[in-house]
Formats: sequence, C-alpha cells, structure tokens
Amino acid sequence: MRLKFTFTFFLIAFLICCSYVLAAQQIITSPPSADSIRAIKIVQGKSLRLITIDSVTAFETIAGEVIIKEGLTTFYCDSATINRRTNIVEAFGNIHINDNDSIHTYTQYLKYVGADRIAYLKKNVKLTDKKGTLYTDDLEYNLRTGIATYKNGGRITNDKTVLTSRDGVYYADTKDVYFKNNVHLKDPDRDIWTDSLLYNITTNIATFIAKTRIVGKDGSVITTNSGTYNLRTGEAIFGGRPTFSDSTRSAVADRMAYDKTTEVLQMEGNAKFVDSVNNITLLGGEIYADGKIKSFLATRKPVMIIYRDGDSTYVAADTLFSGLRKYDSLERKMVTQKDTLKTAMAVNSTSADTAIRYFIGFHHVRIFNDSMQAVSDSLHYSTIDSTFKLFGEPVVWNDKSQVTGDTLYLFTQNQKPKRLYVFNNGMIINRTKEGMYNQIGGRTLNGYFVDGNIDYVRVKGSPAESIFYPQDDDSAYVGMNRSSGDVIDIYFVKKELNKVKFVNNVDGVLYPMKDIPADKKELRGFKWLDNRRPKNKLELFE
Repeated sequence: MRLKFTFTFFLIAFLICCSYVLAAQQIITSPPSADSIRAIKIVQGKSLRLITIDSVTAFETIAGEVIIKEGLTTFYCDSATINRRTNIVEAFGNIHINDNDSIHTYTQYLKYVGADRIAYLKKNVKLTDKKGTLYTDDLEYNLRTGIATYKNGGRITNDKTVLTSRDGVYYADTKDVYFKNNVHLKDPDRDIWTDSLLYNITTNIATFIAKTRIVGKDGSVITTNSGTYNLRTGEAIFGGRPTFSDSTRSAVADRMAYDKTTEVLQMEGNAKFVDSVNNITLLGGEIYADGKIKSFLATRKPVMIIYRDGDSTYVAADTLFSGLRKYDSLERKMVTQKDTLKTAMAVNSTSADTAIRYFIGFHHVRIFNDSMQAVSDSLHYSTIDSTFKLFGEPVVWNDKSQVTGDTLYLFTQNQKPKRLYVFNNGMIINRTKEGMYNQIGGRTLNGYFVDGNIDYVRVKGSPAESIFYPQDDDSAYVGMNRSSGDVIDIYFVKKELNKVKFVNNVDGVLYPMKDIPADKKELRGFKWLDNRRPKNKLELFE
C-alpha cells in the first residue's frame, strides 16, 4: 500500500509539471483580479517561469510580447520579472507604459514598485502626454501622483519649443514642468537662459523664478528675475527690476509688460527708457513704448532729457508723448512713418521724405537748461528745427530776462536758444542789479540770441510800449523812460539791457529817479514770475 501511494503521488506531480510547461509555450492570459488597483496582473507572455529562491522569495519571469496590468496602467515589454511578495516588477527591452491612455512612457529598463506605484526608468526614456514629450536617460515616475523627476539631464519638446535642463520635475495633472540648473528654452522666436523655470505644456506659458535672459530673434534682449511669458501669444509680464534692449532702445523699470505681436512695452515703477537714435532719455512712473510706430507715452511725473553736443535739456510735464511723422516734400504734409535706423531723424535735418520725431507735453510743462528755463501748460517740440512751441501762459527765462506771451516759439541750436518768437501780448522784462525792471511789451516779439544769451529783440504793437532805466557814462541811473511807438528795438550787452530804439509814432517821457510815479513803474500785464522758474534740474523730478 505504501508503494502504491508513493507512485501515485509522483505521477500526479509529473502530470502537473507537464501541464505547466505546455502552458508556458502559449499566450498566457490571467483572469481579472478582485484588486484592480494594487494587484499586478500578467495579461500576456509567450513564456512564464516560477523561480523560487527560498521559502519567502520567489520570482515570476515572463518573456515575449509581455503585457502586465496594474489598475488602469498597462506595461508592455520584451521580458519582465515579478516579485509578488514585494510587488516589484523589473522589465527589460522596448518598454511602454500606458497610464490610462493619457500618458505614455517608453524606455529600455524599468523597475516598478507597486506598493508605492513608482517607476524607475533608465536608458532612452521618453514620456509624452500628447502635448509635449520628455526625453532623458534616467527618470523616476510616480504613477500615483503623476510626478516624473529627472536629475541627470533632460529635454522636453512641445510643438516648436525645446527646453533642456540638468534637473526637472513633470506634473501630469497640471501639465507643468519645473526645470532647474542650466535651463535653456529655444523656439523659433527666442532663446531663454535661466537657472530655474516653470513651464506649462498646455498653455505654453513660462514662469520665471530666477535671473533670466531672453534673446529674441529680432535682436531684443530682456533680463528679469520673475514673471510670466506666454510663448504662444508673445505676451509677457516681468518683475524684479527687468531690463529691455534692442538695436535702438533700452529700458529698465520695477515691472514690465511686453506684447511681442504689437511690440508694445509697458514700464511701471522708476522707469527709464532710452532712445539711442535720437539721444533721448525718458524717466517716469509709467511709460508705454510702441516698437512698431516708434512712439512712447510717459505719465506719473515723467522727465525727458534731450542730449545734444555735450549739453542736456530737461523737460517735465504731467504727460509726455513722442511720435514720428514723415515729411513729404511733394505734398508738403506730415504722415505717420516708422522710425528705422535708415530713416531716423537727425536734428535740424530738412531733407525731403525724412522721418521727423516730435514731442508733446500736456499740463504743467517745465523746461530746464543751463542757458534757458521755461514753463507753460503744454508744448510741442520737433527735431526738424529744434523748436519748442509753448502754449498756455508760457514763460521763458534767460539769465536776468523774462519773456511772456499768449503763445511762444523758442528756436534752439545745440541745446541753446537761438531765436524767440512771441504771439500776442508779448512782454520782455529785464531785471537790473538794483532790482528795477526794464519792460517792453507789444503784439508780437522777436528775439535773437548769441551764444545762448539774449542779444536783440524787436517788439511790434499798436503801439508797442517800454519802460527803460537809462544810465549815464558812470553807470548811474538818470531816471525812468516810459515810451511807446510802432516798433521798439532792444539791444543787450553782457546780459543787461543796454539800448532801446523807437521807430515811428514815438511818444514818451523821462522821469527823474526821485520823481517816478508809482503807478507808472509797470506796464499793463506786468508780472515778475521768478517763483515759477525752475532753479535747477532736480526741481523737475519733484
């Protein structure tokens, strides 16, 4: 009886082994497991072996068109081993991980820890989510959180955008990628270099969190420490005191916004904008620059500095604007024109079909130059003749002389006054050392300057009037001359009024110094406005 039982036992064991080998020669499929989340299931394989190491360690090895599933994740490979006790899978050759048909990962080696749902991939790793593709040689991918990490160099492509870095973290849920160390973003329009960058594959938005340099294919260069850049639309916001420059302009501010499509640059907070073609610097709390039409608008206490031949003129107003017009010699009119290096206007140029830059100031205009100061409600300045046109109670000062009128044109050359033309209610006042005021007023006033100092003025009126304090040969005042005529010519010597000449219908009286009537000392409309005069350039920044 005992022999019969032993023979029967070995016979059963032999049949079981034969059936196992026969099954290994065919495509193997496993029935679904009750645990569809954690259990690792063998769906398919051409051969299957069970290798027992000890009483607690055993491996299943599968080879040939292997398919393994864990929940909604499917693994394809050439061969694999499974440790059921540790729930660890190692796969080799042509590996493909399909994570719920949303993310596909390819590699040559995989170690998958089922308990943590973490996959360790090596050699020719590719991860794609139909929006972008990640390439690396060493990747850690957490299927539970959807986070993939590489630390030995990687590259992501998204349409025509390519990003490379030494370290990176990919977030499947949000489609964000965090790049770190030697980050380089390249696309057809720009190159971006930084140490840290956050990029969203879906929105194509790059977020800057470290010092960043952006070089556009148009030659523009932007540096920033923070901000976002929509690479699809070209819209960007920069912080951390960013800078901008191209072949003709440069800018810096606390914050910037830039639209590459419209080429509009907005600067906020301690903004500085430099037009290198026209030698102009603009400072203000807020500045808008349009690169297509080469215009700019400044608000919040703006100050413009015009540099010419080693001299500087400072202009302040509530709002400053600058644009371009093209002077057409045939039609004799101004038309809008782009400002390029070839058409950029030089000062005093009058050649035909040339771009002319103009400037407009609105409200509370103040101008300071070492030779001349002025205030008005508004102004217009053009590079065609370097003329300041002042409107709204304009006042111009030149040393001890003050000029007022309804409208005032001040022609300059090399940043110094050359000619002055006043329309209606023109008046020039010259203060003497003794505090007396020489005054000439009329309908129009034409003044001429030599070396930046007033030299000669002609006043016309109906009539023109003057109050003049003549001096004898010893420079002593002999009295006050109050006269009128159709035309008055005034001559200055060493910045002092020296001689007054009357033409046609002259009428006047000379009062001795001690007999000057108090009501005759001032012409109608006399106002000494020195309290409005900018005393130095720093006042314009207040």
